[in-house]
Amino acid sequence: MKKRPEDLRSARWFAPDDLRSMGHRSRAMQMGLDGEDWEGKPVIAIVNTWSDLSPCHHHLRDRAEFVKKGVYQAGGMPAEMPVHSFSEQFLKPTSMLYRNMGAMEVEETIRSHPIDGVVLMGGCDKSTPALIMGALSMGIPFIFMPAGAMLRGNYAGQKLGSGTDVWKYWDERRAGNIGKEEWDGVQGGIARSYGTCMTMGTASTMMSIAEGFGLTLPGASSIPAPDAGHKRMAAACGRRIVEMVWEDLTPDKVVTLAAAANATTIAMATGCSTNAIIHLVAMAKRAGIDWGLDDLDRIGHQVPVLANIRPSGSEYLMEDFYYAGGLPALMKELGDKLDLSVLTVNGKTVGENIAPAVNYNEDVIRPLSNPVYHEGSLAVLRGNLAPDGAVIKPAACDPKFHKHSGPAIVADSYPELKKIIADPDYPMTPDHVLVLRNAGPQGGPGMPEWGMIPMPQALLKDGHRDMVRLSDARMSGTSFGACVLHVAPESFIGGPLALIETGDIIELDVPNRVLRVDISDEEFARRRQNWTPPEPHYERGYGHMFSRHIEQADKGCDFDFLRTDFGKPVPEPDIY
Repeated sequence: MKKRPEDLRSARWFAPDDLRSMGHRSRAMQMGLDGEDWEGKPVIAIVNTWSDLSPCHHHLRDRAEFVKKGVYQAGGMPAEMPVHSFSEQFLKPTSMLYRNMGAMEVEETIRSHPIDGVVLMGGCDKSTPALIMGALSMGIPFIFMPAGAMLRGNYAGQKLGSGTDVWKYWDERRAGNIGKEEWDGVQGGIARSYGTCMTMGTASTMMSIAEGFGLTLPGASSIPAPDAGHKRMAAACGRRIVEMVWEDLTPDKVVTLAAAANATTIAMATGCSTNAIIHLVAMAKRAGIDWGLDDLDRIGHQVPVLANIRPSGSEYLMEDFYYAGGLPALMKELGDKLDLSVLTVNGKTVGENIAPAVNYNEDVIRPLSNPVYHEGSLAVLRGNLAPDGAVIKPAACDPKFHKHSGPAIVADSYPELKKIIADPDYPMTPDHVLVLRNAGPQGGPGMPEWGMIPMPQALLKDGHRDMVRLSDARMSGTSFGACVLHVAPESFIGGPLALIETGDIIELDVPNRVLRVDISDEEFARRRQNWTPPEPHYERGYGHMFSRHIEQADKGCDFDFLRTDFGKPVPEPDIY
């Protein structure tokens, strides 16, 4: 049944004939508005992550105007609301430190204003989960408008992929194979337009996951940011959210257990970023869905990588993916591995949305009979070194490391690690396991992307380009290599990683999902007695709050007090 105008949430602010509402109306008129703008019309928040220091979102100021146009076309009143920009490149020590703060800002911005529906505008790494987590906790109708990927890079006739080729060319420069001129050429050619990374990094992964959850218009996550179709999609989001408000299509009707399974299946098939695990768990839990590492690993066993996009793929980028048919074409290839009955924000089911999809290039979007990799993008590992789990991206590393045993070289901090990496004479072989600890949620702080540990100079000079690297950190989704990440519990709080020593034998067995260190329980106990907890990073401010409430990687790194099951639901604000 269609919602009535008097039932609109914003009507609590504007409709009553009393002193407070008169104040609301008069202040709206102060901005040049009139009763025709709000009376009987849904107020739509356009939650915008644009800023002058967010290159991935640099076009969102313009796109907000197209969203507004769509809202007006459908008979709503748009209101642009700025929030944290989550600039992955410039935000230090890591944008992950601020994901939950951003989610809180989104939730409270919506709750505290006369808002009936929301268009979330984002795409760069942490922006997507932060926006969606906050909107899920608020619970009113919303639609996610993906920022879209930038154009593919180019240098000297070669296609360049964000991040992925940075790491490759940096290794070659450190090995002495290219000079400053070539390095500067890559610098100038790898980011040619606004938009997010155009590899299947965290940004493209999370925008695809948002579509997998049913939270975008069909195909929206694949449209390149500079494409004219992206502007039309923005306007369509504005039109659709007005309809969603009248239909009362709230997120609890879209983000279900089946939708979480679909989103995970799609993530695995895209060759997703390792960061997907943390954000998927956190997003699902915000919706009250019990979804964890075992669920992700189960689906990872069942779903192959179909998107031949770097870094898991060998050649193509997101622009190629779009021309091949985009995410709807990949979803159609997945077929009955998805629950096609799940409802999405356009009011149709997944099956209805992907029925018209066509795969125009079966080398870019592979059929199930010819996958890029025979299992999903990620594998969850457990053992005495990671009792609560760790993650690796098997499709993006040398297969010879899928089963590996070697002695550890342990660094307690990133500065210590850099000294090891930079020493051309450091005594090591490709069989060693390079370990970084104290880089997790509390140790980093914020679990920075230090897990893509650069190859040591001592091995680069001999032509080696991969080795097993192990940490409680994250890594960029554009990265590659035999990097074991997200070791939980983290070393900073006394997890087993805190107790290993240089020379200990680390055993990695990806097929059997095992990560362990070859020492006895008795030796573990002896070392634990001698372990001293590190000093906390913060004694005041946001960092102090973060350190007291952040959960571990296996639980999604949310704040404990933001869990759905933490206390009673937050009531609507009083208006007196």
